[in-house]
This record gives sequence, structure tokens and C-alpha cells, in this order.
Amino acid sequence: MILVTGASGLVGSHLLKQLQQQENKVRALYCNTLPVANSHENIEWVQVDILDVVALENAMKGITQVYHCAAIVSFNPKKKEQLHQTNIQGTANIVNACIEANVHKLLFVSSVAALGRIREGNAIDETMNWSEETSNSEYGKTKYLAEMEVWRGIGEGLNAVIVNPSIILGSGDWNKGSSEIFKSAYHEFPWFTEGTTGFVDVQDVVRAMLLLMESDISAQRFILSGDNATYKNLFTLIASGFNKKPPYKKVTPLIAAIVWRWEAMKSIITGVEPLLTKETAKTAQAKVSFDNTKLRKFLPDFFYTPLQESISRICIELKLKHQL
Repeated sequence: MILVTGASGLVGSHLLKQLQQQENKVRALYCNTLPVANSHENIEWVQVDILDVVALENAMKGITQVYHCAAIVSFNPKKKEQLHQTNIQGTANIVNACIEANVHKLLFVSSVAALGRIREGNAIDETMNWSEETSNSEYGKTKYLAEMEVWRGIGEGLNAVIVNPSIILGSGDWNKGSSEIFKSAYHEFPWFTEGTTGFVDVQDVVRAMLLLMESDISAQRFILSGDNATYKNLFTLIASGFNKKPPYKKVTPLIAAIVWRWEAMKSIITGVEPLLTKETAKTAQAKVSFDNTKLRKFLPDFFYTPLQESISRICIELKLKHQL
């Protein structure tokens, strides 16, 4: 029996599809709304808040493998407490429950944000960690501290492995998360930055997770990132996939500074999530790259889907999903 937290999210939902195809029995955790569209005879949906220790311990009964995908992803300063509670304390609860239930293996989905991703001039690898100097993100800090909980569990005898995906591309809910990138490109968002970062296909993330879970690899972390590319190139490829106009207005640091301040003021007045924050403005301007060679040393047959191929497929999937 396999347990998946965050089963209704982008990574969790794609992971469920692969586990279904392998005819595994899965206990999928959700927090608020049951994703009925994902119902399947081999999936047992259970409503559990990972901050509820008793409910979590009950959900762990009979479980042999755990994929911990649940997290809050936000760069809104107002969500600092929620980030800390879910990402750090929630992960600590998962680790404790795994130890108590004597599960065979835990796979934790972290983020490259936990590595400190503001490092221009140096390719980021698994030896690096979050610090005040290398990250402007409270989210990154919480993912780093969540990893510390997993390492603490490993020190107590837990068999576990960590993955650090870069920006994940997939056909999820395009009203939130990284899938919003596709919605923006479809509506011909005109702005671009010259910033560079890593991108990875959600299908590659899931494939790596499954291979790592079934391997004897433990007490390791792996960057999952297929391509380093500029945001301009990414938006241009997506626009082409939708047959839309590519971005043509460059965002300068000055423009970004003005916009995030305006968005902060507007959020205070309206209560609506800001489209841009100080953290995301800085990240979008940064030129960073990720070294993905460690995973291929441990899994020599693993390969990443080329960026253009991933985007073409995802655009087709989103067209069907939203009847575009």
C-alpha cells in the first residue's frame, strides 16, 4: 500500500496516474475538496490535514511507501505562518508517522528553492543549501527546514530520499502554481525578463520519483531539472504552442520594482493575492542554472524530455482540458 500526500496537486495527480497504470493500491490524502475526477478503484481517498497527528497516524496504517508531495507554495509575505506550519511542521509530522508505522521508504518532494537559488555565476548542485545570502524566499527557507526534518528522520533510521525539482511544467490547474505560466502565454502576456532558471517536465519528475522509490538509493537528494532557459524563451515556446503572440516588452529591474510595490498596495486594499511580489520580481531577474548530473550518475538510463517537446505536449493537453 502506497500513501501519497498532496495527491490533488500537479505532481501528486500525475504520480497517481502512473501508480494506477502499475495497478498499485494507493491511499491518497486530500485536505479540503475531494477530487472526484481522479477516482479509481485502486485509490482510497482520505481527508487528512497533515497537521493533524492522530489522523495522519491512522492514515499510515498498512503503508509501505510514502510520497510526500503536499506543500504550500507562496511568495506572499502574509502567508509566512501558513508556510511554516504546513511545510515544516507538516513534514515533521509525516517523518514521525513514517517512523512510527515502520514504512519501508519515504520520498520527499522538496524544491530547488531549498538550495538557495539566487547564485548567479555558479551552477547550483546538491551540495548547496538555503541561506540568507542565497535566497530571498521564505518559501525556500521552509523547504530547507522541511528537508532538515527528513534528514533528522534518516538519522533515526528512516529510509528516505529527497528530490529538488526546478520549475515544474505540466497540465495542471492553470489558475495557480507553475501552470499559470501557460495561461499567461495563452492570453498573450506581453512582458518578459532576461532571467534564467531551470525547468522540468512533470512527467520526468514523476518518473524519477518512481525509479528512486524502487531503488536501494537512500539518504540522498537529487536536483530534477531538464533545461536551463530564459523566461523569454519559455514564454515564446508556449505562445508558439498556442499559436499566440510571443512576449515583446522587456521588464527592467526598475519596472519590476514599481510593479511589485503597486501589487502590494493593491493587495492590501482588495485582499487579492498579488500577481508579483518583491521575492518573485528578484527571482525573475536572476540568471541561475542547475547541475542535473548527479541523478544520471545514480540512474544512468534516466533522460529528460527536451523543453520544446514538453511544451508542445502540455499545450495540446491544456487545449483539450479547457476546450481552447
